[in-house]
Amino acid sequence: MRDLDDQERLIIRELIRDPRESDNGIGEATGVNVRTVGRKRQRLEQDGILSYHTQVDLTENGTGQFTARHAYVIKFRLGVTVKQVEDDIRREPFVRSIFTEMLFESHIAEIDGKVAMLLFIDGASDADIVHRVQEKLIPSLLRNHGEGSIVEVSTMRLLKPVRVMRNYLPFVNMQDGYIRKDWPDEAIYVGK
Repeated sequence: MRDLDDQERLIIRELIRDPRESDNGIGEATGVNVRTVGRKRQRLEQDGILSYHTQVDLTENGTGQFTARHAYVIKFRLGVTVKQVEDDIRREPFVRSIFTEMLFESHIAEIDGKVAMLLFIDGASDADIVHRVQEKLIPSLLRNHGEGSIVEVSTMRLLKPVRVMRNYLPFVNMQDGYIRKDWPDEAIYVGK
């Protein structure tokens, strides 16, 4: 575990508000010397504490490409390991392309002693998601892990995100892709 110092917390809070903020802007907002901001920001990135992502909203609120999202839990039989799932995803380009197209987010999980995948799947409709899971995703997983490797599939239709990545509440504190300027600092969690 790495404890964050007070300056790092200030820097991170500003980056949570606006990941594109310059070192100069962060320095002005926090009172931390701009060279210190640059050095600490670079170190936080190198240590893997900070990373940046671009999210393209493909839902009906964004481009409109996807109007439905389901959560799938795919539980594998005993004997399918986390390493095997990771290696198969790395090794099989077809799986990566399916995952990139269909999945908003995915995680490897453990349920009742079995390895599972938690998948947030986007589609043009509920029927489209079911079709693509049955026609593309499940056959791909079975090719990689063997016939009979999937022991259970659970699904749930998701309606709307509430909280994303700890600090972002899309319909509460977000405006134009950023946290609202009037959102209080104490409501932004940056870790211990």
